[in-house]
Parts: sequence; structure tokens; C-alpha cells
Amino acid sequence: MARKETSENPGRLKQIAQTYKMTKKVDSKVGLVVAAVGIVTFGVLLAIGFWLDHPVYLGILGFLLAFLAMAIVFGRRAERAAFGQMEGQPGAAAAVLENIRRGGWTTTPAVAMNRSQDVVHRAVGKAGIVLVGEGNPNRVKTLLAAEKKRMSRIVGDVPVHDIVVGEGEGQVPLKKLHTTLLKLPRVLPGAKVTAVNDRLRALGDLMSNMPIPKGPIPGKGMRMPKGR
Repeated sequence: MARKETSENPGRLKQIAQTYKMTKKVDSKVGLVVAAVGIVTFGVLLAIGFWLDHPVYLGILGFLLAFLAMAIVFGRRAERAAFGQMEGQPGAAAAVLENIRRGGWTTTPAVAMNRSQDVVHRAVGKAGIVLVGEGNPNRVKTLLAAEKKRMSRIVGDVPVHDIVVGEGEGQVPLKKLHTTLLKLPRVLPGAKVTAVNDRLRALGDLMSNMPIPKGPIPGKGMRMPKGR
């Protein structure tokens, strides 16, 4: 058991170091900000401890809270940096969808795509079916409409939501895609979700039915930083 823990810890430290290096390339002040948060948090708790004549207890509490605050701030800045690097890259939305673990979502990347590599991904969960398009907004809307029509004969009354990823009006920024899906009302039981997935798999998708120009579509191996 001890050997397993010893082998896992270096891996975690290495992952943290890699995340820090990646973040620092985009956010040069991340180290200073995280350190400042830790020092201020510890300092405030320690000062309160001296004021209450319990510096040891409040010092220990301050150390723990400082570490927690540093971890939260670092995680959020790392997440922001990762999204900043991904935005505008083909397949970025697929990477976000593949990393949704809560809510029982099943994701199928690139169920529709055109020659310009505008693409539609599909996620199925208790909120129904969510079609997520990325690329040129006008062309993506056409793809979404075509995919909705293609599914209409087999999904019945299952709710179908469509999202266009982007920064424009009526679009969802990449960094908010995860929370947007999780906020959708859950209306389907688990058995219904399974049935819908089976029907859609039987229908197939564009990626399996015709050759598509290869692009940098992130797969399941791509990890996103854990955030809020």
C-alpha cells in the first residue's frame, strides 16, 4: 500500500508542475498572485490569533486556510488559461463535453461537419439531447437544423437543445459550456436516456458514414483542469 502511495505522489506533483508551467505561459503573474493570497490569508489569521491570545491555534488554521485559498485561486487561473488556449481551436467544445462527468452525460464528438470544418457535437443526458456547434455561426446554425431534422424521426418528444459556442450574442462562451449543460433541467429518467442513446447510435453519425477532413478534434484522453 505504501509503495502505491509513493508511486502516485510523484505523478501528482509532476502534473501540478506541468499545469503551472502551462498556466505561466499565458498568465505570467500566476505565481505572485497565488503566493500573495497564501501570505495574506495566513497573515490575517495569525494576526487574529495574536489579538485573541491564541496565535498557535489560529496560526495552524491560517496555514490550512491559506493552502486551500491558494489551491482554489491556482485552479481557477489554470482553468482560465486552458480555456484561453483552446478558444478558437477546432474541437475545443468536444474536449469540454468529454470531460463532463456529473449528470450521466454521454458525448459523441463531430456528429455533423461541413467542408469548412464547422462541426456539431452531441451530448445526451437527463436534460435530453444537446447539440453543440462550433465554427462560423451562420453555417453552424444550418448544421444544427439539419441534425435536428435527421434526429426528429427517432427521438420523439425528447427535449433537444442547441448551443452555438462563441462570444457573440446568443452564443455560449467556451468557458461557460460546462456549467450551461449542468444547469439544464433534468426531465428524463435513466432508462429513457439509455434508450435514446441506443436509438442515436443505431442512427449513426456523419463521422462514421463519410470521410471527413482530419482536424484537431480532442479525444477522451484530453484533460481539463478541475475548476469550480
